[in-house]
Amino acid sequence: MCTSLTTCEWKKVFYEKMEVAKPADSWELIIDPNLKPSELTPGWKQYVEQHASGRFHCSWCWHTWQSAHVVILFHMHLDHAQRMGSVHMRVFKQLCYECGTARQDESSMLEENIEGLVDNLITSLREQCYGEDGGQYRIHVASRPDSGPHRTEFCEACQEGIVHWKPSEKLLEEEATAHTFSEASKPRAQAGSGYNFLSLRWCLFWASLCLLVVYLQFSFRRPAFL
Repeated sequence: MCTSLTTCEWKKVFYEKMEVAKPADSWELIIDPNLKPSELTPGWKQYVEQHASGRFHCSWCWHTWQSAHVVILFHMHLDHAQRMGSVHMRVFKQLCYECGTARQDESSMLEENIEGLVDNLITSLREQCYGEDGGQYRIHVASRPDSGPHRTEFCEACQEGIVHWKPSEKLLEEEATAHTFSEASKPRAQAGSGYNFLSLRWCLFWASLCLLVVYLQFSFRRPAFL
């Protein structure tokens, strides 16, 4: 049973994508607020998403804020014999810096952001649980401006010793370039095909005009029969 709209969205996206990625195996996603970094049961693997984007809402003073430094911890295990896998997940909270309350609040995320984060999770699953080449991880901060310095004293993940990794400028540029190139290639191809079509049409027009001129000249030069 889902405890929040965001939790339901996470489960929905995860199950749909895993059904496509590994249809022969059965996977479950469990939200575990007590999950600890690097404290793994034998046979389990860990993946940390360090640059997710989320919105926080203070339940005390109603202050809301956007953060590009949301940390998500995953512990995952696959039983190859039973073909069953399990992922335990924890989204770290942040304190409200407006009212100074000690209550830590959860984040909410858009569905499009969750889909990209699940893609990264599945990439890690394929690498660590299946020994496959999972592909390239998506860098979610590439398409948005930096939200400013991260205030570690208000971050639950920082307080538990998780060091935030920020992608280098080169990686951000590569991610942004790859995205813009894929979007721009299709319009350029369409524009090129329109130009070729226009040139062909004018060639046909001038060829027809030349044939008409030749025909008229030949008609005027023929002798008249009385």
